[in-house]
Amino acid sequence: MLAELIPTYWQNSLADFTADTKFKELDQFVEKRFQSEKIVYPRSDRIFYALDLVKPEDVKVVLIGQDPYHGQDQAMGLSFSVPLGHKIPPSLRNIFKEYMQDLNLPYPSNGDLTKWAKQGVLLLNSVLTVDHKSAGSHTNQGWEWFTDNIIRKLSESQENLVFLLWGKFAQQKKSLVDKNKHLVLEAAHPSPLARNKFSGCKHFSKTNLYLSNKKKKAINWKLD
Repeated sequence: MLAELIPTYWQNSLADFTADTKFKELDQFVEKRFQSEKIVYPRSDRIFYALDLVKPEDVKVVLIGQDPYHGQDQAMGLSFSVPLGHKIPPSLRNIFKEYMQDLNLPYPSNGDLTKWAKQGVLLLNSVLTVDHKSAGSHTNQGWEWFTDNIIRKLSESQENLVFLLWGKFAQQKKSLVDKNKHLVLEAAHPSPLARNKFSGCKHFSKTNLYLSNKKKKAINWKLD
């Protein structure tokens, strides 16, 4: 099931991992979940949506999330993003507050981050599926192993990427990144539970300054 859903332009770089027994076990777990009475998010054609929107060689920024939203139809396969028409979740609201403060932009009218992804921002959750109303229900089934290998592969094969690590969970991934080749930016998680410690990190402008200094096109973060 899962191997067939991975975009063709990622298949070569991930072939070693999709052939691994761990991936086959993950595949069996996810397929059983979809065939059960459980409601699973996102829908199957959006599991690898983050990979669908940016080719490996076009990645400029990697923004790591934890697992998908577990509310009805919130998850769209992009970390922190929700589809058009959905209420903007608390963490994304705080991301947008920083976006406004850092870049002097208006508050976006929606929480769909597809525009960022299409410019080379890989919005990658560590776990790519979840049961309805059951946060973390698909952890420790192989997703973390698979997405860690995506991060490691990008670090090895590309140069001058920006890795945005927000919160302790994402910061555990920094050992996967070669800091001599890439920029790693760390901040508190944008969740309100972090008591506004995310505010003032200026990661949007710092990302663009780094990309510009490396002769790469900066990200147009403006969503509206």
